[in-house]
Amino acid sequence: MTDAKLKPKSVDGTEPHGAGNSPQETASTVEVMLPPDAIEPDPELTPEEAEQARKRYLLKRFWISARRYWGRGGDKFAWPFSIGLLAMICMNVGFQYGINLWNRGIFDAIERHDAGTVYFLSAVFVPLVLGTVAIVTIQVAVRMMIQRRWRSWLTTAVIARWLANGRYYQLNLIGGDHKNPEARISEDLRIATEAPVDFIAGVISAFLAASTFIVVLWTIGGALTLPIAGFTVTIPGFLVVTAVLYAAITSTSMAVIGRYFVHVSEAKNQAEAEFRYTLTHVRENGESIALLGGEEEERNDLEKTFANVLKQWALLARQHMRTTLVSHGSMLIAPVVPVLLCAPKFLEGSMTLGQVMQAASAFAIVQGAFGWLVDNYPRLADWNACARRVASLMMSLDGLERAEQSDSLGRIKHGETEGEAMLSLNDLSVSLDDGTAVVTETRVEIEPGERVLVSGESGSGKSTLVRAIAGLWPWGGGSVNFHADRRLFMLPQRPYIPSGTLRRAVAYPGAADSWPLDEIKAALDKVGLDYLNDKIEEEAPWDQTLSGGEKQRLAFARLLLHQPDIIVLDEATAALDEKSQDKMMQMVIDELPEVTILSVAHRAELEVFHSRKITLERREGGAKLVSDIDLIKRKRKRTLLSRVLEKRRSLPKGSTTVSKGPQPQTRN
Repeated sequence: MTDAKLKPKSVDGTEPHGAGNSPQETASTVEVMLPPDAIEPDPELTPEEAEQARKRYLLKRFWISARRYWGRGGDKFAWPFSIGLLAMICMNVGFQYGINLWNRGIFDAIERHDAGTVYFLSAVFVPLVLGTVAIVTIQVAVRMMIQRRWRSWLTTAVIARWLANGRYYQLNLIGGDHKNPEARISEDLRIATEAPVDFIAGVISAFLAASTFIVVLWTIGGALTLPIAGFTVTIPGFLVVTAVLYAAITSTSMAVIGRYFVHVSEAKNQAEAEFRYTLTHVRENGESIALLGGEEEERNDLEKTFANVLKQWALLARQHMRTTLVSHGSMLIAPVVPVLLCAPKFLEGSMTLGQVMQAASAFAIVQGAFGWLVDNYPRLADWNACARRVASLMMSLDGLERAEQSDSLGRIKHGETEGEAMLSLNDLSVSLDDGTAVVTETRVEIEPGERVLVSGESGSGKSTLVRAIAGLWPWGGGSVNFHADRRLFMLPQRPYIPSGTLRRAVAYPGAADSWPLDEIKAALDKVGLDYLNDKIEEEAPWDQTLSGGEKQRLAFARLLLHQPDIIVLDEATAALDEKSQDKMMQMVIDELPEVTILSVAHRAELEVFHSRKITLERREGGAKLVSDIDLIKRKRKRTLLSRVLEKRRSLPKGSTTVSKGPQPQTRN
């Protein structure tokens, strides 16, 4: 959990997050990314059939969201650019046909020794080439523009869903195929949006080229008559028939040889993502690893992970070798086949040299169109794997969103308090996503200016309770309510230090220039980090440079800048020595005398800085709030918990009590 400045009214995530988007764009994004209905697998399917059905649905799930780029709420330039790309493809095929006719004309002129025609066609060739180059260049620019805008649109939408309501955190708490979401959003989503545009453009171009030049082949080649065993066999459109058969053979060979390409490519991408994650994990925890001397163990783990990468690359290399055998062989043979087929007609004088060269050019174009699968099968397999990985992340987000909207699994509600209370927990229960209770039956009301300490043994659910208050833990029951228009600020045990300057780290989550430099330096002075003032504009890896205690001091400096109304401290002084801890707590009380504090801590020394203490006790069926005492006597309204505890103390001897020994001063 990171430091956060939140408006309590948006703790439940009702305000959509869209970094830098206008309200209209944010609304469109949310509308586009609404989760589809859940699909339950057919129980009659075998495990293998169920897995195949799952993979098919993953591709469908990807397109459910991705295709909306061209729909309502998508990019307004999607269709204009798409139509422009289609126009460029048609014009390019037209120029190809022009060059094909030029081939026939130039070679016929050479055969006739017609110098004038040769010179004329040589001059015509220049504008043909320039036109073709211009059209292809514009086509590439438009195609890449579609890819860039589509990727931008879909990435923004997925990130908005990933960050909304703390789902990026909740994914760590649930099962599912969504490991390494950062790799799926960055690399896999890039391939998943780039490749389809290339494929569709390639298919359209191949279809138009094949349609155009099949007519050319049929017209030029005519029929071929062959004497076989005393009979005469006539094959109409023999060049077309040959082109179709040749393409069928190569495409079938590619499909058979590359049938495992998708699976191998998917496994390779997953191995690469895991290797990147392991490297990142080592970098982020470098200090702990170095202090413990764990380099050898980390090296072994990295070598093991990288060995899996090399293994998957070896399997992928075998697939590439097999497909290259077909594609390269086809590329070498295809230009020769039409020449050999047309040679008899040329030798007998029924075809001119220009017609032979035109047929060879047309055959190569048709073969290239029919062989599109041969050339693109590896990339198609790679896209298939990447689209499935992106869709797996989408499905996990779908599940979280449906859980937010469903009543089948309890959800913690967030609202506003009644009266003057700053924070109230009304019958709050916290559970896991499978329904297992962690904290049960918690009822607390915190008044303005109160400083409440939450205590309990390790594993009693204190940190989980804090996450529920912050809105990061959604499962459970009851409600968490804040006073309207009051700001909440969280200080976790491990403060988040963003990249960039020290000034940005102190101002986070606000912008670095939100406060004058003097105010930021003054905040650092008050928390004992004045020796860093000279480096405040310096960019450095502060997350690695600062010690744990310095990071926690810096987090307290943020409090002085943001001036929140409610502070939640989750072991926020655990890295500080007792003297520094006392200084930080006293500084908060002196500088923010009206602030309401909710602290989670183990140290008993912190009691002196709080006016009230509540205790959680781990029990079977979930931790419970067992005591609520005043550390400073104040007149307050009796709470439900106070009345329950008082009633239990008045029970006859031998009855069950909340605790043994002397009873603390309960809240009255």
